[in-house]
Amino acid sequence: MAQKAENVGILAMELYFPSQYVDQVDLEKFDEVGTGKYTIGLGQSKMGFCSDREDINSVCLTALHRLIERNNINLHDIGRLEVGTETIIDKSKSVKTFLMTLFAKEGATDVEGIDSTNACYGGTAALFNAINWVESSSWDGRKAIVVAGDIGLYGKGPARPTGGAGAVAMLIGPDAPLIFDCGVRASYMTHAYDFYKPDLACEFPYVDGKLTITCYLNALDNCYNLFCKKMRNVDSNFKGLLSLDGMLFHTPYCKLVQKSLARVVCFNDFLNASPNDRKQQFPGLSQFDNYKREETYFDRDVEKAFMTYSQSLFEEKTKPSLHIARNVGNMYTPSLYGGLVSYLISKSPDQLIGKNFALFSYGSGLASTMFSMKICKNMSAGSKLERLIKSLNNTVSMLDERQCVQATVFTDLMDVRAKNYQTAPYEPSGSIDVLFPGTYYLVRIDEQRRRRYERKL
Repeated sequence: MAQKAENVGILAMELYFPSQYVDQVDLEKFDEVGTGKYTIGLGQSKMGFCSDREDINSVCLTALHRLIERNNINLHDIGRLEVGTETIIDKSKSVKTFLMTLFAKEGATDVEGIDSTNACYGGTAALFNAINWVESSSWDGRKAIVVAGDIGLYGKGPARPTGGAGAVAMLIGPDAPLIFDCGVRASYMTHAYDFYKPDLACEFPYVDGKLTITCYLNALDNCYNLFCKKMRNVDSNFKGLLSLDGMLFHTPYCKLVQKSLARVVCFNDFLNASPNDRKQQFPGLSQFDNYKREETYFDRDVEKAFMTYSQSLFEEKTKPSLHIARNVGNMYTPSLYGGLVSYLISKSPDQLIGKNFALFSYGSGLASTMFSMKICKNMSAGSKLERLIKSLNNTVSMLDERQCVQATVFTDLMDVRAKNYQTAPYEPSGSIDVLFPGTYYLVRIDEQRRRRYERKL
């Protein structure tokens, strides 16, 4: 039996984003909306997308294969493989089974785990499954891998610029440089029809835009206050965000994250403070003394006042995490972990040692959790952290190697995907030449709807 695992967390990470993107300025012009609606109103610059050459299996295969190659992983040392996704192309067969083709080539088939699904929360559920396994009596000493991936698409209309696509693969095990804190997860889960995909003949979701923002902010309020309560049971001096070096969010679009940071660090802390503390800590905000959380989700006065108050904290603790989201869009299940990648590459390894930060994961429908992690201080973890960040910098540099596609071409490619969704037999028409080397792509769907993939060399 393996010894009890300590310092369980992320040993290595790999990020995948598509090789093509549409510029949000171009999309504003094409959609004939006001200048700045997407770039300023949403806070987005570019949106990555996939042609019909890529599907959920291929993007996850790409991220996983890269993780294995760049970290020289022996697949016989992996005992669990978890997948988080909401991009469903089969009602029975999991994405994990497709990923097992890489393991089967090495004769490594003793691998637990399967897919987790609930909108953008599935990646976090998969991560928790992996962490819990390594920390449990079932652990056999091997490591786990978590793959979170999605292709986020919307029909023509106001929600389309909030799409995106990508995948992240994480190696989980003991003695990690990025360690998850134990016993302080705070979850909020309930039923809501804010975003859902009941039409299995279409990739596009049903979205109630106003409701989904309400649900997101309500979940954030609940998770943050419970998280602070649990943290104070561990550390009586815990002072919310002020005690953290970073705060990372699931990112539907960047402007919502800035509003969320203001709501967490200012508005919630303001309401929780005593009258005397409010005057000292939040000068000039006394007009909001009698406001209630549930009545302020769309209150512009509250939003503006507390965003202004928290601007410097946002710049320091959250903005560094938005680089991927701003330039790729909402990757759904990998979104939060793309934020983690962005945060890590924003600083040198020496600057990160000893840092601690909280992460907020949200999936419509709805499921949400706030949890925390820290960066280990010991020398062994320091060298692992240095290797991890070097690898991530190499990956993120590929953002500059992507091909910009005009909004008209992007729309045509999306029409091709929509028209041929669930068509069989089918041979994709998207270009293979534009794909990054090492990318898996769909070759054909046969008469029995079996999918065949190849990898671009």
